Amino acid sequence: MNETTNGRYILDIQELSMQFGGLRAVNNFSIHLEPHDLQGLIGPNGAGKTTVFNMITGVYTPSAGQICFLNENITGFESFEINQMGIARTFQNIRLFPNLNVLDNVRIAYHTHAGYSLNDAILHNRHYKNQEKELTERAQDFLAVFNLQDRQAEIAKNLPYGEQRRLEIARALAAEPKLLLLDEPAAGMNPAESSSLMDLIHFIREKFDMTILLIEHQMRVVMGICEKITVMDFGEVIARGTPSEIQSNPRVVEAYLGPGAAALSEKFRRRKVE
Repeated sequence: MNETTNGRYILDIQELSMQFGGLRAVNNFSIHLEPHDLQGLIGPNGAGKTTVFNMITGVYTPSAGQICFLNENITGFESFEINQMGIARTFQNIRLFPNLNVLDNVRIAYHTHAGYSLNDAILHNRHYKNQEKELTERAQDFLAVFNLQDRQAEIAKNLPYGEQRRLEIARALAAEPKLLLLDEPAAGMNPAESSSLMDLIHFIREKFDMTILLIEHQMRVVMGICEKITVMDFGEVIARGTPSEIQSNPRVVEAYLGPGAAALSEKFRRRKVE
């Protein structure tokens, strides 16, 4: 097992592969995140990024490789077990309970910490009522952190797009994770919403001492907030480094723009310098 200076990685993935029939969607993928990291995972469409997230969160069982979370091998665990251990995620397409109000969307996440039994819930006894009151108050306090307290009675599907995304992230954090996976959080956002999202992600990391791994296609977002970036193409890692290193990497340029693009980019760069 690899070790950090404090003795552990939050997430340590070694040589992960996923095969669907004759198609290998991910091949020998490795990454590790230390506490408080904010890393990006990028690549062209179909590169295998969301498949990696699906393996981490138990949607898919890897064909090969190992996923360790807080030094425990969680490869092949069920999604609910992984969530209870402390990994939460959002999705490219927002997944809220659209016909429930904002408060209930967050309250549902808090019910993983409900301190009453099924029997208490059926009887609606005093213990159940006290616990429900406490969960509601905690959810209301949490909404205030995300500036959604004035929206708590509003139906989730009626929120503006940016606030729906904010609510989805808030609900994921209500489960009190140690690792947050964000799958294209800026998808569909305009520049102002993207800027607000970048501020929100920085705030989340500091406020909750969170470790974050995000998939994102908006390069402005990735390059603006991530300290380290991993690039995938055709299921494999082709580059890893800081934003400036990734931006100047010929393999990355070619993966996005096609063969010969890197040479053309360098030609224009030199012409600009001259």
